Amino acid sequence: MAESKEVHSTEDRADESEKERLDRNLEQLLQELRVALPGVQVLFAFLLTVPFSQGFVKLSDFERDLYFFVLMATAVATVFLISPTAIHRLLFRAGMKREIVMRSNVLSLIGLAVLAVAMTAAVTLIAHFVLGPTAAVITAIATAVVIVSLWYALPLGDRLLRDL
Repeated sequence: MAESKEVHSTEDRADESEKERLDRNLEQLLQELRVALPGVQVLFAFLLTVPFSQGFVKLSDFERDLYFFVLMATAVATVFLISPTAIHRLLFRAGMKREIVMRSNVLSLIGLAVLAVAMTAAVTLIAHFVLGPTAAVITAIATAVVIVSLWYALPLGDRLLRDL
């Protein structure tokens, strides 16, 4: 029985032109960002309201500093994840599709990394406030391990195995 190599939508296709590949890559990237952006925007919106809640005054100096770090990390992640849309709009029809795709890919990866830090820090802040410092450390480590495993180690491991 002959084994056929399945071509996935994210892989290069022998029958498509460079322009078609870039168009497909950009569309896939923008679609992936449509999934990530609502989550980061909800987190950011929530963080913007926290200082106005009654419980905010109960935060320790450490928790207040960590809150501000989470707020800024979420803002930075939001900017990086929205940047591909702005770049595409500004360079649309400028004959720079390759540059748009490459730059947008890098910005998206940076945005996801910053989002991972922001999410880990947000969970740590809540664990510290609710359960104390020991639980916060355990929660931070567990959150970071899950994110790194699913977002980075698993896909990169699959890529390494494929290339062997």
